[in-house]
Amino acid sequence: MSKYYWDQQIEYLRNTRWLYYNDDYLEFLVQRVWKIEKALHIIDYGCGFGYMGLKLLPLLPEGSKYTGVDKGTELIKHAKEIYEHTSYQADFIEGDIETMQVDRAYDIAMSHAFLLHMPEPKLILEKMIGSVVDGGRVICFEPHWIANMSSYALEGVQQSTIIQLGALQKLYEQDAIRSGKDGNIGMSIPVLLSQLGVRGVECRVSDRVNFLDQHMADADKQRLVHALKEEGLGAMPGNRPDVIAQLVDRGLTLEEANQQYEAEERFAREFNENVCMTYAPNMKITSGIVAR
Repeated sequence: MSKYYWDQQIEYLRNTRWLYYNDDYLEFLVQRVWKIEKALHIIDYGCGFGYMGLKLLPLLPEGSKYTGVDKGTELIKHAKEIYEHTSYQADFIEGDIETMQVDRAYDIAMSHAFLLHMPEPKLILEKMIGSVVDGGRVICFEPHWIANMSSYALEGVQQSTIIQLGALQKLYEQDAIRSGKDGNIGMSIPVLLSQLGVRGVECRVSDRVNFLDQHMADADKQRLVHALKEEGLGAMPGNRPDVIAQLVDRGLTLEEANQQYEAEERFAREFNENVCMTYAPNMKITSGIVAR
């Protein structure tokens, strides 16, 4: 039996989730946008180690509860260990969300960077909607990769020499057609929720802009650079013939593949702790009300 991929990525998840949001923006969403004023029960689809519960529970009214669901045995084990040291009301279910049945018992159904990995995300959205009581809410924090890739500024470097937006968009679209897994899904979720009968749908964007500032403390610079490289920014692309072959197999022409490799290689050469860089993840945050 093969190992579940995300069970092997716990350190990556722990090291990179903080890049996406400022805490005060999440507080703004809870209090001013979603207007949550009474205790409620959240179910988190693809919860990982329960990151979003750790961010939201301190902001929710006292008595609120959190249930995390994930396929990863190690992820669920790690989540339980973390929450044992908190006072939060939380429980975790290990299960395959694509096949398991979930009761209609929750006030909010949530996903975070999860639907992009699903080959049939609309079916998961249907399940999320089905698990929410009348008048409850669905909230999806999901990426739009091409917006993400356009949101870099590296000191002294023209962006077009390190980020090939046309080639990247082509890759993302071809990958989505081939596998159903869409890294640009964040911009599609408002439409999907509306088509599924969710009302009052609105979409926002995450607020955080990460700034590698040469006036930062060395430890802070090292932490940020490490997180950004784990996120895939400025990582060396690997053996050139192999990478070129993979890019061509994914839909690029040979010329496009070579240009993409050279752009990634230059990004890796230019990016280090001694430069200034800004990066905005641009996570899309879509929510709506389930009214039956």
